[in-house]
Amino acid sequence: MSQIGATGRRGDAPPGESGALDQTNKPSVREAAAPALAAVGVSKHFGVVRALDDVTLAVRSGEILALVGENGAGKSTLVRIFEGVYRPDQGALTAGGAPQAFRSPSDAHALGIRVIHQEPDIVPDLSIAENLFLGDFRRIHGVFLDRADLARRTRQMLAEFGLEKDLGPWIRAGDLGPAQRQLMEIMRALRGGLRVLALDEPTSSLTEEEAQRLFRVVRRLRDDGVGIVYISHRMREVRDLADRVAVLRDGRLVAERRTAEFPESEIVQAMVGRPIADLYERGARRRGEAVLSVRGLTTKRVRDVSFDVHSGEVVGLAGLVGAGRSELAEAIFGHDRMLAGSVAVRGRTIRLRSPADAIAAGIGFAPEDRKSQALLLMRSVKDNISLAVPDLISRFDFVDPGAERRIATEFADRLRIRTPSLDAAVSNLSGGNQQKVVLGRWLARRPKVLILDEPTRGIDVGAKAEIYRLIAELAGEGIALLVISSEMPELLGMADRILVMAGGRLVAELDREAANEERILSLAMAENLTRTETVRTP
Repeated sequence: MSQIGATGRRGDAPPGESGALDQTNKPSVREAAAPALAAVGVSKHFGVVRALDDVTLAVRSGEILALVGENGAGKSTLVRIFEGVYRPDQGALTAGGAPQAFRSPSDAHALGIRVIHQEPDIVPDLSIAENLFLGDFRRIHGVFLDRADLARRTRQMLAEFGLEKDLGPWIRAGDLGPAQRQLMEIMRALRGGLRVLALDEPTSSLTEEEAQRLFRVVRRLRDDGVGIVYISHRMREVRDLADRVAVLRDGRLVAERRTAEFPESEIVQAMVGRPIADLYERGARRRGEAVLSVRGLTTKRVRDVSFDVHSGEVVGLAGLVGAGRSELAEAIFGHDRMLAGSVAVRGRTIRLRSPADAIAAGIGFAPEDRKSQALLLMRSVKDNISLAVPDLISRFDFVDPGAERRIATEFADRLRIRTPSLDAAVSNLSGGNQQKVVLGRWLARRPKVLILDEPTRGIDVGAKAEIYRLIAELAGEGIALLVISSEMPELLGMADRILVMAGGRLVAELDREAANEERILSLAMAENLTRTETVRTP
């Protein structure tokens, strides 16, 4: 591979695979060749969830195919099938026109198919050289590691990527930044004869300079004949890099066109063009005084964020992966240290040294990953519900079993938690019932503010409807709710106002009547806004 350099996107990009939806271009002579990799009628289910539904899509040598869609549209599932992590329930894969049935990622890797995930797969305690050439160490007399040869080969590869001045062979891989780890995975993939490379949201944690370096590498690989699958929510990247754009929605391929003939507005419309399910209960509620007031909140990942949430109000927080939504919630809850700004509850500023300060002020927080961040999986339903109210279940520093059971029973009944008993391990409950246990824990503290991060992730439709009912009920009781969700129909159905984040900043505030999916997604992708846009109906 020659020295990595910058090349522009070509104007003669090949059109999509025939037979896909929204085809507007005739096949070229180049497209007559078998694609480097293709999914043919691929479907994949996870229980009752349909992740992919009859998807036919080709990746051609020497082109960049952007794969776009909302969170949960099936993008990551498709590339995991390409890599051999998942096997399709229906349909097949072909590589170079030959049918393939990958039993594991090693089968895909043997054919030169690699996926770079958001968290690159490296061994942090090994050096760069050891990571790059793992399994290909040359030895002196068949015994001793040839360190000089390993260093020479590593420096040569670093030079190919313009990194020889920044990195050395023996630097610990765990000390590298996100962009350097991604490039290291690409270097490792090239050693095995790279034919297809998929990158899943590769710039979510990169600076602008790091992203531009990655783009130069991607373009160079394209020009060297590698087929690239590029997953991104960022329209600027898609339009700058991609030769062709494919849109997934609800697991189906709904559009596939050359980038030059696919306007951004039409890409966004294709991504969000589904009706909002009638699952949301709102009930009677009245907005009261401001309960949560955030002013100029700044952390390492969030910049100068200000907003209010009133009693009896559900405020939705929208944004793409890496926008800073969860980081904002964690800062408000005292889990992430603030560098500047303030958080107040009912006009009283909180000194946030830890979550205990937020809890004492009346803030509850249900994090995105309930299993690793919220629940004690091997403890009982009773123990998990009563975890946040030690003052209510103890006397003279001893737990009162009767009081503990009364509180757990009250909220298990109110939230309709389906469990064999209060003493059953919470790990045995369904995802929806586990989420109710987390909510029950905070309701037991009678919070003034409740922050819910992805409250319906990983639960079925019936359980989602119950969570929606509960959120509406809590708002009706006067609790101020801040709800983070990647499902825009969910936000539109529940929220009274929607705040939109991008790049760690609050970029828009929309009244319920002024919000729609296309507008929210467009704002979430608009990384160049210099101030918060406020949209309210007259």
